[in-house]
Formats: sequence, C-alpha cells, structure tokens
Amino acid sequence: MKMKSSGLKLLLAALMAMIACQAPAPQKEAAPVDTSQQVLHAHFYDSGFSLADDNYNACYRASNGKVYYVLASGSVDTGAPLCSFDPATGKIDRVADLTEAAGEKGMHAVPQGKGHSLFVEYKGKLYFATHIGYYNPASASGVELAGTPPPGYKPYPGGHFLSYDLATGQFENLAKAPEGEGIISFMMDPARGRLYGITWPSGEFLRYDMKTRDLKNFGSFFQGGEKGIPGKTFQAICRSLAVDPDDGSVYFSTAAGDIMHYDYSSDSLQKLQECNLRKDIFGQIDPSKPGTMGYGWRQIIWYPPQKVFYGMHGRTGYLFKFDPRARTVEVVTRLVSDATFKSGVYDRFAYGYLGLELGPDGHTIYYLTGSPLTSTGGARPTSSPADKVAAGGGDEDIHFVTYDVASGKRIDHGVLQLENGVRPFFAESIAIGSKNIYTVSKIHEGGHLRVDLLSFPNPIR
Repeated sequence: MKMKSSGLKLLLAALMAMIACQAPAPQKEAAPVDTSQQVLHAHFYDSGFSLADDNYNACYRASNGKVYYVLASGSVDTGAPLCSFDPATGKIDRVADLTEAAGEKGMHAVPQGKGHSLFVEYKGKLYFATHIGYYNPASASGVELAGTPPPGYKPYPGGHFLSYDLATGQFENLAKAPEGEGIISFMMDPARGRLYGITWPSGEFLRYDMKTRDLKNFGSFFQGGEKGIPGKTFQAICRSLAVDPDDGSVYFSTAAGDIMHYDYSSDSLQKLQECNLRKDIFGQIDPSKPGTMGYGWRQIIWYPPQKVFYGMHGRTGYLFKFDPRARTVEVVTRLVSDATFKSGVYDRFAYGYLGLELGPDGHTIYYLTGSPLTSTGGARPTSSPADKVAAGGGDEDIHFVTYDVASGKRIDHGVLQLENGVRPFFAESIAIGSKNIYTVSKIHEGGHLRVDLLSFPNPIR
C-alpha cells in the first residue's frame, strides 16, 4: 500500500508539472498591499466586450438607477459600445454601438471609438459626445494622431453631439464636429439649452444651441493643438469644461495656464486677464511638450454652496478653487493618496485623473487617484515625468480620496482590491450610486489586459 501511495503521489506531481508547463501565462499578481492602508474591496464586471481598451469620463449613474458607461475601442471595424448596468438585477446590457447611434452604420469609415466626455441628464435624456478611438502608434515624442484609414476605409467622419432617451431607448444625432475632428470635451447648460465641446486634435471650441440648432465654431485656442510640433506648436487640449449655471458662462483652461471665458450674453470668447493657472507650486512646465496637461486643469466641478469651481491640476495633484466672479484662483491642498502626499512626489500618470465629483452630502469632493511615481525596478521615488508619462503596466493602484470642503479634511480611504487579491489600475471616471461607487478600470488577466466596469462600497455613506 505504501508503494502504491508513493507512486500515486509521484504520478500526480508529474501531471501537475505538465499542466503548469502548458497553462497560459498566469494573471499578473497584485503588488503587496501596504498594511498601513485600508483596503477597499471592489468588484470587476464582465460586459462581454473584449476589444475594450480605455475609458475617460464616460461613466454615469442615471435617475433610473442604472449606471451607463462607454468602453473605448481602438478597432477600425468596431465602434465603442454604450453599456448599462442595473444594480437592482445585476444585469448588463449593450445599449448601442456609438457608430450606429451616430447614424454611421455601414459607412465603412473609422468608427466612433470613444466617449471621452461626461454624461449630462436633462428631462429624461442623456446628452454626451463621441470621439475617435482609432489612432496611429504614438510617436517617439508621445504625440498621438488619428489613425490613417486602411485601404477601402473612409476617414473618421467627426465626433457627434448625441442624446439618448432613457424611456424609449432612442438616440438623436444633434450635430457633428467639423473637419473630421473628435469631441474630447463636453458639457451642457440645460437651463439655456446649450451644448459645448472642444474638438481633437485641433482644440476648436464649439457651441450648439438646441432651440435654433445652430452650431458655432469659435476656432482653436491651443496653438497647434495635439497635432502641433512638439517643443514648438504642440499644446494639450483641455478635457473638462466648466459651466456656471447662474449666468451660463463657460470656462476652459489651456496648457499655457490661461483661463478662457465664453460669455453667454454676448456669445463671445475671451481670455481672463485677472487670473490664470501659472502657479509656482505647479512646477516649471513647458506646455509645448507632450506628456502632461501643462498648467491646465485636468478636471473641474461646480460647487453650489460657494458658487465657485473646484479643479484638479493633473500633474501635481493639487486641488484649487476658481472663483469666476472674484476672478481668483486659490490653491487648496494636494488631493492625492497618503503615500503620494507623504513622499512629496508625483503620481505615475502624468496627465492626472478625471474621476472627480461632488458627493451626495453636497460638501465632500470624491476623487479616484493613483500611486506615487517610482523608478523602474526599485522603490526610490522620483518626480521625473520622463520615467512614466502614462499608466498602462498595472503598476499603479487606485485610491479613493475625499476632501470635505466644510472642514478642510482630506482622507485617503484606501486602495481598491478585487476579491481574488488583484488590484485594478487606471481609473479615469467616477459615478456615485446609492450604495456603491463606480468607475471603469483595468486589470491584467490571463496575460491579457481587460477594461471594464468596477464598483466598490462607498465607505462614507
């Protein structure tokens, strides 16, 4: 019996070794969790879209309780899907392909591959914009340009302003960006029936009036935009538009640190002379070089109690307050993880993060941020943007951080970690549900990158 048992053990060991040799590459394991930090247990969903490669801004909890999100597609054949998740049933639906929603099915053109903008809900409809997802490989200097269509394909037709009726499921194509440009920034002024956008790669500011159906192009305020020459005319384009609900003003920043003001009453655009974002604490930045948002803000939100905006400087993680009436910009605090705050270095993603929103209590700012920048292969902190201008290797955690405007208290609530111990990375959107917080993030699974919806319980509800 001993001989049989020993032989069986040897046989099992040999079989296990053979299986291990033939198995696919194991899922990338998460780095050890800092025991001094709390872990926020998160759940990663499966929307069934294997082509997903990114998400920016496009994640929103609607009044019907569902979470709507866009999974970006870099495919020349398949557009980005708009998906919905129902927390009550756990069901995920593929609402539409954005190319079809824009009325471009069968055109055999470069598709609508991204939703790079926020959703705004008004009178039962979601308003948003579409963007290109098919790019040429980034140049050595980090410049990305719209993908050259393969033989037999038409060029990208341009981004669209769209609406989606939550009750009927119908889409309406409202307007299209000129000259084949995508729409990388979007905001709506519901009270006045206006849609606003900034195009990519030129950076043209658009205004669309829903009553007159008039689309006006004010041109670019970003020099050569993101198709400009690095070191000369290149300038990153603002990803977040700020609408003052009281007077209809719209503001956006440039990489050079200027704040542009669209005046609703005069339908005109000009640069603010009284204030800008060129703060010494933001560092010395060359706005003509790719890799960051320059001095411009990454994300900005309206704060009703003070009638001001709170925005994030992406590279440094500083939260600032912009008062449009007093024409002042005041640096508030570094809204970063505890590790970043204590080390004094930058986070891994040089552009910063878009997941900034005002919480349900009306005075707490919610923010999804990253981890400190470290040298390759070591733990030594560094602040050199050249070390890592983009986060894509899975070496950056997601932290949920809040700032209470009333008390001035910043809290790092912890790092997100999935049930299997894997930690997701790269969150560039946020949606706040009744119990959970949602974003779209990335994980490595089975040797492949997966991008999908993620949720975690709100620790401060």
